[in-house]
Amino acid sequence: MATVTFENVSKRFGDVVAVDDLSLDIRDAEFMVLVGPSGCGKTTSLRMIAGLEEITSGVLRIGERIINEVPPKDRDIAMVFQSYALYPHMSIRDNLAFGLKLRHVPKAQIETRVKEAAAILDLTRYLDRKPRELSGGQRQRVALGRAIVREPAVFLMDEPLSNLDAKLRVETRANILRLHQRLNTTFVYVTHDQIEAMTMGTRIAVMNEGRLQQVGTPQELYDRPINRFVAGFIGSPAMNFTSVEVTGSGDAMQLTGPNVTMPVPPQFRASIGATGRSLIAGYRPEHLELGPIEGKAAIVNAKAEVVEYLGNEELIHASGAGRDIVAIIDSAYRVRPGDMLELKMPLDKVQLFDPDTNFALPFTPATA
Repeated sequence: MATVTFENVSKRFGDVVAVDDLSLDIRDAEFMVLVGPSGCGKTTSLRMIAGLEEITSGVLRIGERIINEVPPKDRDIAMVFQSYALYPHMSIRDNLAFGLKLRHVPKAQIETRVKEAAAILDLTRYLDRKPRELSGGQRQRVALGRAIVREPAVFLMDEPLSNLDAKLRVETRANILRLHQRLNTTFVYVTHDQIEAMTMGTRIAVMNEGRLQQVGTPQELYDRPINRFVAGFIGSPAMNFTSVEVTGSGDAMQLTGPNVTMPVPPQFRASIGATGRSLIAGYRPEHLELGPIEGKAAIVNAKAEVVEYLGNEELIHASGAGRDIVAIIDSAYRVRPGDMLELKMPLDKVQLFDPDTNFALPFTPATA
């Protein structure tokens, strides 16, 4: 087991900055997820840990050891790639054992490790088969098993579920989490899928355009995003954003926009600023309600355009004053395209952002 520490690490490809001044502490035995859109630098960061990309500047440590110049084979890591990268002519047993044979591990020890990994991943009955005889999910488990037998200090995973269908992704996601709990080893996992990030990560590092945006637990990123990018990236469907203006004064101060009105949320009273200030209000689709709610609420007026029936709830695509709005509501309301909606939301669920900096306004817990 080991920590992984980036200290002002950058990676450049010519004039292109792929990773810009990354500082990140990955704790011993935690499941750290690097998440962000394509080209954000997450895979390059992972490959620098693995030694597959040279570091342009900065210091990278595993434990207390600086590994900038350490060859990949000496870093005590194991990597699972997006492609399974199995040897098609070898049996599953030989695929699992191959890396250990190259390291001249004693035969008896190889057999023990292969059997243990196969048992953990429910692959024992497939050991004598070839990869072509297995399903996609089973092949991905073999790729995981090949990493497990190494008994590394750090597991690195580069979008390992992207080749699987939706059902297998859910199953394999659970298998990887069980594996982490069982091995109690440091995992660094790269994905562009924020649902994977939210469901798997002990902590999540959100990246964009080569820069680290925010690090925190899934709940911290969901409840208190540091800026509009994190707010819009974390959560599915994405957060709604609407321009509002501070109006009124004192207890009558409000935030008003083309399709939104609300009293100033108590948690932002200290940072809201003066009348006339422009802000961006953010609100998540799952926090909008059609029925009555307790206490003061934000009101969002919109016209339903598309309704996606999901069983116990409906995903509503609506428009209000030329803005697209997404809401998730109870399907008992039976919303239909063309319906005029008055959506309500508790004030403590509202997020506010400065339109000039895109940073979230300072937050103070609401008092009774």
